[in-house]
Amino acid sequence: MMVHVRRRFSASLVAALVFVSACGGESEHANTVPPSDEASLTQTELLGERLFEDINLSEPRGEACASCHDSRRAFTGNNGSHIPGVSLGSRPETFGNRNTPTAMYALFSPSFSFVGEPDENGVVESTPTGGQFWDGRAMSLAEQAMKPFLNPREMNNPNAAAVVAKIRHGSYADLFRAVYGAGAFDDVDTAYVQVGTAIATFERTPRFHAFSSKFDDYLRGTATLDAVETRGFELFKDPEKGNCIACHVGDETSHDPADWLFTDFTYDTLGIPRNAQIPDNDNPAFFDLGLCLQDGIAAKAPPDFDVESLCGAFKVPTLRNVAVTAPYGHNGYFTTLRDVVRFYVTRDTNPELWYPTGAGGVVQKFNDLPPEYRGNVNTEEVPYDRKPGEPPRLKDDEIDAVVAFLNTLTDR
Repeated sequence: MMVHVRRRFSASLVAALVFVSACGGESEHANTVPPSDEASLTQTELLGERLFEDINLSEPRGEACASCHDSRRAFTGNNGSHIPGVSLGSRPETFGNRNTPTAMYALFSPSFSFVGEPDENGVVESTPTGGQFWDGRAMSLAEQAMKPFLNPREMNNPNAAAVVAKIRHGSYADLFRAVYGAGAFDDVDTAYVQVGTAIATFERTPRFHAFSSKFDDYLRGTATLDAVETRGFELFKDPEKGNCIACHVGDETSHDPADWLFTDFTYDTLGIPRNAQIPDNDNPAFFDLGLCLQDGIAAKAPPDFDVESLCGAFKVPTLRNVAVTAPYGHNGYFTTLRDVVRFYVTRDTNPELWYPTGAGGVVQKFNDLPPEYRGNVNTEEVPYDRKPGEPPRLKDDEIDAVVAFLNTLTDR
């Protein structure tokens, strides 16, 4: 049986995947206007913005896409939840069970598939790649945009007809007809697909991929990184130190910001500690297994692929704007960026820093996975290849330097 082994993609393959996704057909054209200028939006983009920001499209009213994807937080958020790691739904005391991922740069993610690439010995390994959400269950931006409307934990509409009816009777119904035709509301299923398409078109505008950070200016040659940021960048790339670039990739030969998306769109099992604040986790038998529970995953996998090897795996997020998108991890366990970096380098040298101690003083490592899946956790790649008593791959001042570099990835 084929077992998934996480591997680093070549920069050329990542670029090819990005090209296919970014050239998709959901947008009318490549918008190059200033993102703050609404007058410059096409009608479809403007309709997408209206849908994205409409608090009348939940049941009960009060929650919009923008409630959990706030532009002031790089299109993350939690709708005012008192539990930072998960969002509040449209109904009081209804919460999600995962941290809201950023919508920024999401357009570059390819559709979900198992991508094969030969390793150094010519053996083709298949790696799950792409999709939207932490588990890749939506193939496209449009499909992703449609799902929260009908999720009881989120916008809680009973069906697509309820969403379409609210739009038909809303303030921008004429705009919807102008984009999709006089009979745009006649067929509910078609209209609902068009809702997703319009939102996806809006999410392809430059405000969702500004490439306006200090690091982007550095790539273009119009800014310089200071000494600490430069050191952090080198540690980020160093395969014997941070090795962050193994998953959060960039093309080291390119000065084009679009070649530095800081994700390879793959999945990894990191063994992030259990977040006790998430209501679902009150049940000790509940575990969020991530990718292996994606609907239809077995049929999508190559023959003889061990789908259970994907239990505990979640999508590698972009690091663009990471300094303003706390909390971190699929379950929102980490509240600071420094803690995330520190976890990566001390998880295996000092597990007692992160996991509870059980009977007999034994540290309950990887406690957010059932025991049978803890072997899926990545313990081979740098910096996870350490043992208790060995020094972490990064010292404290080096962690600080990496964090300083990550702060240069925030768009203005």
